[in-house]
Amino acid sequence: MSRKSDDPELLVFDLALGKVEKFKFNNVMIAAAQCNDSSEDKTNKMVTSEKQQGNRNPRLTRSLNFSGEKPSTPVLDTINYPIHMKNLSIGELESLAGEVREEIVYTVSKTGGHLSSSLGMTELTIALHHVFNTPDDKIIWDVGHQAYAHKILTGRRSRMHTIRQTNGLAGFPKRDEIIYDAFGAGHSSTSISAGLDLLGKKNHVISVIGDGAMTAGQAYEAMNNAGYLDSNLIIILNDNGQVSLPTATVDGPAPPVGALSNGLTNLQSSRKFRQLQEAAKGLTKKVGGQAHEIAAKVDEYMRGMVGGSNACLFEELGLYYIGPVDGHNLEDLVHILKKVQAMPAPGPVLLHIITEKGKGYAPAEIAADKMHGVVKFEAMSGKQLKVKSKTLSYTQYFSESLIAEAERDEKIVAIHAAMGGGTGLNLCQKRFPERCFDVGIAEQHAITFAAVLQKLQKLGL
Repeated sequence: MSRKSDDPELLVFDLALGKVEKFKFNNVMIAAAQCNDSSEDKTNKMVTSEKQQGNRNPRLTRSLNFSGEKPSTPVLDTINYPIHMKNLSIGELESLAGEVREEIVYTVSKTGGHLSSSLGMTELTIALHHVFNTPDDKIIWDVGHQAYAHKILTGRRSRMHTIRQTNGLAGFPKRDEIIYDAFGAGHSSTSISAGLDLLGKKNHVISVIGDGAMTAGQAYEAMNNAGYLDSNLIIILNDNGQVSLPTATVDGPAPPVGALSNGLTNLQSSRKFRQLQEAAKGLTKKVGGQAHEIAAKVDEYMRGMVGGSNACLFEELGLYYIGPVDGHNLEDLVHILKKVQAMPAPGPVLLHIITEKGKGYAPAEIAADKMHGVVKFEAMSGKQLKVKSKTLSYTQYFSESLIAEAERDEKIVAIHAAMGGGTGLNLCQKRFPERCFDVGIAEQHAITFAAVLQKLQKLGL
């Protein structure tokens, strides 16, 4: 049977077969990259339209200032609250992202705190406040230490030097601090549940979850409930390669705990998934209304077949899955968020974005722990200025006491939720590796796990 190159149905079939072919659809050239290419450098090839490159907004790039001196921030200086961001162009938003990064590094270098998570969330934070109408629309940050950029853009920039200090700003969102903090969350996984309660008839609620918070069962319980209620909740999954936080051990950070990390990695690295996404986006942008039917077919194939069990996990819970999306491309983020904002159909949406912890700050990007939590440091080099205290901290006293007890009693077992360094149990894990367990940020599971271990010990097992 002969094929006509202008038949839109052929786009789906040939993408499914993974062939290298080009088709014209209303004078728009769509190129399908070969899917069975074995070389690693071709894994991330996308399907693009020939005209798309020239129509993108020009990127405004400049070297960021991490000298340790207060940076020049001409765009940020005009922003006191999110309303001041509404009329900024994409180029101005990108300049703002650079300035916010400089501000975060400058501030945290002098106070200590959580650094790399907020650096990785800079573009998303700006896009959210640019598109949505906070504080009427609610943004919930989970885990809460991703929210430094949010604090800077919501009237608290002048107080960032007090963060995590006595009578200063909290290191996490705090409801009584400002109206823009819709819900308080540290560790973790409560944002989707809270979002269901904060939904009104006319507002949007966005639950931003990631950097460890997707590990806990409560997140999945809430997604299941959101799907059942057919609520208009928007869930943004910040996938930065650390679905569970990296555990601080005596010998350095350990990889994230749990199988979910591998599952999301498989989903975001699927060549066919990415190619079909770009095909659908290119058709919709270039052909407009005439492309809706074929774009819908591409989307159906992409979500139902190529995405496989990973995408279907969210679909089966009743969520409309969109992604993966580059979490550092402001133009794409703004475009997609506006589309999600305008969606008339009821039902929860999950937007899966890919980000890099420490993005834009080289010392954090190359550090083994991505400079997740830091003390004061030299901004230019990233070298942390650790000062030896004359007395032990409470954490050190606890850790040493636990190790002493464990040496006397072989039945003592330690369990932590991705907080080996924060609890001091990394020292216990070094001394008794077979008796110390990291379950990821999954406190409910940790408690049940501990109860069963205790029962087994009583039974002599």
